[in-house]
Amino acid sequence: MTRRLSSSTRSHTEDSIFLRPDEDPVWLDEPTKGEKIGDRVPKRDRQSEFKDGTLEVPGLHEEEVLLRKVYLTVVEFHCWAALFVVSQVTGYWLFFVMEGNGPFSSIYKALQVIYFYTSLILPCHPIFGMDSVLVIKELENTKQHYWIVHSTTGIGVSICVIMVFQMVSKWRNGWCASGSLPKEMNDRRQSVSRQPSFTLSEWTDAQEDLQDLDPVPQTPVFELGNDSKNDGDAPTLLVTPVGLQERRGSNVSLTLDMCTPGCTEPYGYGAQLSPRDQSAQEYLREGTHVLTPAMLHTRAMDDQSLQAEFYETPMNFVDPKEYNYPGLVRKNRYKTILPNTHSRVILKSPDDDDFLSTYINANYLKGYGGEECAYIATQGPTVNTVGDFWRMVWQERCPIIVMITNLEEKNEKCAEYWPEDTVTHEGIEITVVTVTQEDDYSLRVFTLRCGDEERSLQQYWYTSWPDQKTPDKAPPLLELVQEVERAREEALPSSGPIIVHCSAGIGRTGCFIATSILCRQLRTEGVVDILRTTCQLRLDRGGMIQTCEQYQFVHHVLSLYEKQLSHASEE
Repeated sequence: MTRRLSSSTRSHTEDSIFLRPDEDPVWLDEPTKGEKIGDRVPKRDRQSEFKDGTLEVPGLHEEEVLLRKVYLTVVEFHCWAALFVVSQVTGYWLFFVMEGNGPFSSIYKALQVIYFYTSLILPCHPIFGMDSVLVIKELENTKQHYWIVHSTTGIGVSICVIMVFQMVSKWRNGWCASGSLPKEMNDRRQSVSRQPSFTLSEWTDAQEDLQDLDPVPQTPVFELGNDSKNDGDAPTLLVTPVGLQERRGSNVSLTLDMCTPGCTEPYGYGAQLSPRDQSAQEYLREGTHVLTPAMLHTRAMDDQSLQAEFYETPMNFVDPKEYNYPGLVRKNRYKTILPNTHSRVILKSPDDDDFLSTYINANYLKGYGGEECAYIATQGPTVNTVGDFWRMVWQERCPIIVMITNLEEKNEKCAEYWPEDTVTHEGIEITVVTVTQEDDYSLRVFTLRCGDEERSLQQYWYTSWPDQKTPDKAPPLLELVQEVERAREEALPSSGPIIVHCSAGIGRTGCFIATSILCRQLRTEGVVDILRTTCQLRLDRGGMIQTCEQYQFVHHVLSLYEKQLSHASEE
């Protein structure tokens, strides 16, 4: 049965994890099944209700809510009280220091002042064996730096006023109202409504060649409940994609809605897929949309059709339960971004029964024309997996590494797995030979030595692609793609696949590999099939080309590349 997807049933994914890349971590969410219109679920089970500004959480009695509010009030009061005491002690300490007292004696006197004012409200025994009245008299008899005392008092009063205002406000509005449920209900995926971060760039000095392109593509917003598409949209697709909730920048976890897991076949065993999974797999194997140059330019400007096509294409993520092995969490940067089992890279190990020693979060990807193992897509190495990464480089005889991430982008995105000079990992000696800095990337040439064998390795580190966004200009990316292709042609015939990685190994990695394959297809055949390439990449590694913005960007890059080819042929 043919289905059209409204925005309430589309998957919302990042990277952008995947991910927006230069912004603070953002939760990417979609309504749960119970919230969809038409579900046979009572209204009280679909959403929490608000009464008098207080959230009623199902399962909590009024007494429990009241006890929670009292508990949170007491906790916050203690926090404010601690802040008040620290501010006052600091102020009076500064005053006594300015008066010529030593640092430690100033702390002593500051505590005496606090005790004096406290004893006016709550009678208590003297502390430190001194009459605090003497300290107060010293304080009053000194006028030179008395402005510090006034400032300290003002800060204390401000803290008290803010404390009372905030606690009263929270008590009236309900402490639970700031919980996660309203946020999840009201928060929509931001990258759908915001404008793409890239702009179309010029290839030549002849600006008129590109004036037919919109410099800032508009990204339409899908309204909830709107289940229709324009006449010019892509053909209706058959499957519901995986929903992804990704907190970008978090190295602890990415929370994945596994309502539609991709590959459910455990490694090494046969398993029957559910009808939904079979439909997803069938679409990924058969999905296609061939674009001529004219169609490509038009399609690149049709953002609504691109969004519909992107959200209706299955992501094919792996159910984390597929990898239920103790200790495996240390080898994954994100616990829900896992390698699809049928194409994962298996490291050679003396003990093949030790799954951990053979595991790395990486997949073989097909290249242009179905070329087997043309690329390896992998996550950015972590501190725990640097050795495994170099084992893979040596085992697969990889001549090139393409790194499309910074080491840190508000959070760690990738460990610095290469040395400044020389280092040895897993018996492999890695030596830096040369480092060349270009405008948008740096090139490192390594010498790898293991036993008596020595090999050469090139690393292209592209730093102009922000996390969870797309590059501001397309030409640098295309120049890198062409440079990597030239380096691959010059590599030894016995060389293996190209390793490409970002942080999670699906967003920016997918864009680069897709661009490389499609540029070659455009040169060879004169047409491109971006949908087919995306489906093939996702068959091999789930989530490749992670966001709609990235999917649009690939279309724009190919459109510009076709203009470059046409301009060169005319000359």
